[in-house]
Amino acid sequence: MSDSQERSMEPGAGHTAAFDAVVVGAGLAGLYMLHRLRGLGLSARVYEGGQGVGGTWYWNRYPGARCDVESMDYSYSFSNELQQEWQWTERYASQPEILRYIEHVADRFDLRRDIQLATRVTAATFDEATNRWTIQTDRGDRVSARFCMMATGCLSTAQVPAFEGLETFAGTWYHTGHWPHAGVDFSGRRVGVIGTGSSAIQSIPIIARQAASLVVFQRTPNFSVPARNAPLDREYERSLKARYAEYRRQARESRVGFVVAASDRSALALPAEERHREYETRWARGGLGFTAAFADLLTRQDANDTAAEFFRAKIRGVVRDPHVAEALVPKDYPLGTKRMCVDTDYYATFNRDNVTLVDLRQAPIQAITARGVRTRHAEYELDSIVFATGFDAMTGALLKIDIRGRGGRALREKWAEGPRTYLGIAIAGFPNLFTITGPGSPSVLSNMIVSIEQHADWIAGCLAHLRAHGRDAIEATVEAEDAWVAHVNQVGDATLYPRANSWYVGANIPGKPRIFMPYVGGVGTYRKICDDIAAKGYEGFALTASLPGPRVAA
Repeated sequence: MSDSQERSMEPGAGHTAAFDAVVVGAGLAGLYMLHRLRGLGLSARVYEGGQGVGGTWYWNRYPGARCDVESMDYSYSFSNELQQEWQWTERYASQPEILRYIEHVADRFDLRRDIQLATRVTAATFDEATNRWTIQTDRGDRVSARFCMMATGCLSTAQVPAFEGLETFAGTWYHTGHWPHAGVDFSGRRVGVIGTGSSAIQSIPIIARQAASLVVFQRTPNFSVPARNAPLDREYERSLKARYAEYRRQARESRVGFVVAASDRSALALPAEERHREYETRWARGGLGFTAAFADLLTRQDANDTAAEFFRAKIRGVVRDPHVAEALVPKDYPLGTKRMCVDTDYYATFNRDNVTLVDLRQAPIQAITARGVRTRHAEYELDSIVFATGFDAMTGALLKIDIRGRGGRALREKWAEGPRTYLGIAIAGFPNLFTITGPGSPSVLSNMIVSIEQHADWIAGCLAHLRAHGRDAIEATVEAEDAWVAHVNQVGDATLYPRANSWYVGANIPGKPRIFMPYVGGVGTYRKICDDIAAKGYEGFALTASLPGPRVAA
């Protein structure tokens, strides 16, 4: 890049610069996509809304924030030197450690020089005459790029419910997805946590130990398995690093993107005692992978019931007050059809004298008042409120940007009835636009880093193919998109997942279309599908030649 071009890219410069590619987001996906673009010799600019790199792990700093995928799995595999030299300290890395890792990657591969921080992309418009995207930011930047990669994250747009009276609350309130970087001290405070999803389950035990009192407002109870977190065993680390190549291969070919002992047996094929022993083994090990105990836990309700009853018995065995225990027991959706949570002392926290559980199904919140939270039955005086109310998952970050494809059609319009993609990577009518871990891909049902690397690698291979064959644009066909959406729905409907009102279907967002968004066919199966499409010359895509001429259907 020339000096004059570099100056034009300063925030708010308002000038036009040209790049081969623009990447939106500097989290794990954006950083690796930039690395792959560099490897192709392409010029790129990454825009990131935060003051630093990290994406999810930059913003989510709530008490107890840590990954629910084990550290040795939740890390990049593209560089053997990186994975050999980095040492994790715990079985499940905490947010500060993950952020240090991401910052180390940005420095080690010299990525920062192509990243513009504190800059949000507000619009992206496709120019059919030039086959280029025009990208605009909130800092006045206006740049042109042949390709646009959306690395905006699946869980990056916080959802704060529109509670009546929130503006009157005299205390302080927070959202777990946008936590103050300096931290929050709840010592001596009366705290309310609204929500009992993953971030609440991680933070509630820690807040309860700090606060004078804690009121947990629960709408839907969640299944949560103990983490059994501990300092990372160095002998285990050495052993795994010695066979990392094979281990990573197994992860890529697995269903969920990490190696876990999976059974091909039915839960109903075993005597109750033997089935119970298997569940106890999984519970004692801790962490995700419980639903891999038997092959049909996510496809047969009667099989799922055996696992759900095991969990319910565990909750009742921990929580001393039977009424509180029953409120914490999930009963109206199959185990695993909402994302399984991983916790440390979550259920035991409700045995503390300073913790109160409010069942919002029995007493819904009517308003936030100046003094706290008022439900149908009582008003709870609070000094602080924590909204652990989740995110506008998978589509929220994309639809916050005014993305316009052929004919000026807005993505918001195309997705008015729910997201439609080809492979979760491409969208018909939006050439040269790639959505990393977008709706219609395994994404949130997998180890995200495995899915991120697979998407970025596939996109890089696609760009190399275009260059080698003299093409400058690629676009999913409507027919291929329709077929993929139908396949995603068919595979999803063969499971129990659609039976839950989860954020997988957008149920946490008022007015959002109810569509099962991720692909549940498995990481390994999905990878084979993507590789086969590429091997067939990008079947299901239309490619445009660099020179004037007709569009070529692959």
